[in-house]
Amino acid sequence: MKLTRKQFDVLSALAENGERLSQRSLEEKSGHSLGTVNKVLKDLDEAGYTDNGAITAAGLTALEPYRVKRAVFIAAGFGSRLVPITLNTPKPLVRVNGTRIIDTLIDACLGAGIDEIYVVRGYLAEQFDQLLYKYPMIKFLENPSYNEANNISSAIVARYLFSSAYIFEADLLLREPKLIKKYMYASNFLGIRKDRTDDWCFTVKNREIVSQRIGGIDCYQEVGISFWSEEDGLRLAEHLKQAYEMPGGKELFWDKVPMEIFKKQYHVEIRECNDGDVTEIDTFSELKALDSSYDV
Repeated sequence: MKLTRKQFDVLSALAENGERLSQRSLEEKSGHSLGTVNKVLKDLDEAGYTDNGAITAAGLTALEPYRVKRAVFIAAGFGSRLVPITLNTPKPLVRVNGTRIIDTLIDACLGAGIDEIYVVRGYLAEQFDQLLYKYPMIKFLENPSYNEANNISSAIVARYLFSSAYIFEADLLLREPKLIKKYMYASNFLGIRKDRTDDWCFTVKNREIVSQRIGGIDCYQEVGISFWSEEDGLRLAEHLKQAYEMPGGKELFWDKVPMEIFKKQYHVEIRECNDGDVTEIDTFSELKALDSSYDV
């Protein structure tokens, strides 16, 4: 049985918590009203997926089609805005207060039970080998075109792995690991609600992303963490190839493919997060502000 969105929200909240929850707690964790939670729990009890506020083995089985299978990290770029640090170190491997940027993302994936992990590397590729000491499960994908094409070249290398997968920009400092969840219902991008922004942002209607642009008001600032369902991931593999072969295709950011070029064939939701949950360190001065050891 395919779960409804409300059933998924309640059932996944129970699964992630790992123990019996009150309806009040489920109201907070699922984002649905107390009345909705009460009705959904009755339906789930009748289906044998829950029992007195706890998920059953059948409930866990019902969630399996929604389990995130893997994580793909786009980590091939130079990180020119973080010079001079990136002259000798790829940006994802830069340490902030002693922790590599990419570690914050990988640790969150492992915490959510996602251990099929791929890193697309290019600039100073051999330095990423150091990750294997802590994360021996990582598999590397090589992007030989990182210096002559935009990040769509990294997506092309990994495109057959995008189904049921998180796609990460590997240079994001994750401060809220709970954003990386074991189960996902639909393709989505993380976004931060903004009254106004000069950054890349999404216009959203009824939870669905309807447009992507640079700068806007009453929008969601784009965060480079997304999830793609099995169906959308399969579709994206072909669309990425088509876009890459178009005139000017090598200059594209990969997310332009589903969010603009082939937009009508995708329904991508916004998944809201807060300022401070994820930090993109754009400049050396921002790095120094976060870690005083660089201020020398």
